[in-house]
Amino acid sequence: MTLKLGVIGSSEGNGHPYSWSAIFNGYDALEMEKCGYPVIPRYLEQQHWPASQIKEARVTAIWTQDIALSRHIAKAAKIEHVVACYTDMIGQVDAVLLARDDAYNHLQYAEPFLRQGIPTYIDKPIALSINDLDRLYALEQYSGQIFTCSALRYSQQLALTKADRQSLGTIKQIAAFTPKSWSKYAVHIIEPVLNMLSEGDKPVEMTVLSADKDSGSGSLMVRWGSGIQTNFFALGDVQTSISIRVFGTSGWKDFTFTDSFSAFKAALQAFIQGISDKKVMSDKAFNTTVVQLLERGCQ
Repeated sequence: MTLKLGVIGSSEGNGHPYSWSAIFNGYDALEMEKCGYPVIPRYLEQQHWPASQIKEARVTAIWTQDIALSRHIAKAAKIEHVVACYTDMIGQVDAVLLARDDAYNHLQYAEPFLRQGIPTYIDKPIALSINDLDRLYALEQYSGQIFTCSALRYSQQLALTKADRQSLGTIKQIAAFTPKSWSKYAVHIIEPVLNMLSEGDKPVEMTVLSADKDSGSGSLMVRWGSGIQTNFFALGDVQTSISIRVFGTSGWKDFTFTDSFSAFKAALQAFIQGISDKKVMSDKAFNTTVVQLLERGCQ
């Protein structure tokens, strides 16, 4: 059975309603050129269609705050229905993609669907405080109903292989960098770095190194129970790639993120797999650690 998905919302600077929908539905190349995010048609055209689509689900409905925008996303990503109110999707879709990265709006849009037991993918960051995270999880009707992540959690470009671990020796420090604001982009480096740590490793010390409210930049040092020190830098309007440098007793290695499509597709596939297999694919404990670091860095 092909799952029916609804896409909810759009936030400034975030092209996920276009790109996520295209990964399920394919896309109209001429309309996608007008999406306002030049990088999206460039990485979509590098794929093989329809082979690159996720076959197990289809985006069948969309709502954003702007009906004209909703209609254009629908044309660009071959979505059948544009709804007048996001709650109109209840009873019409099997799951929803809340494609907004402004965390303070997540509760408002997710609540009706969570209360109805509908699987909900909440765009990163799910929340910027543990209090807000707890309010969302309190609405879960069953474990695993909420799925959330930075797609970079699934990026093979930012993953340590067994060979990497052998060549690096004992990991001592990790430094990670992202452009743009701490509140929206730090999650992109926090999640893949957490994947590099041992499961169950806990932060024992967190120190804000810098914070600039004007640019949104910020940095945070975290020392973990394992003894590893991590440093996260969101550099605001400074131009930089998303990158991670890992230092070990036997060497160091740089990891740089460039492949958005593969990371998005892997994250979306994980969401669909969780629904199909009735399996928790987005661990609450992991997400809590992520938000704990985000909240500390926002202070």
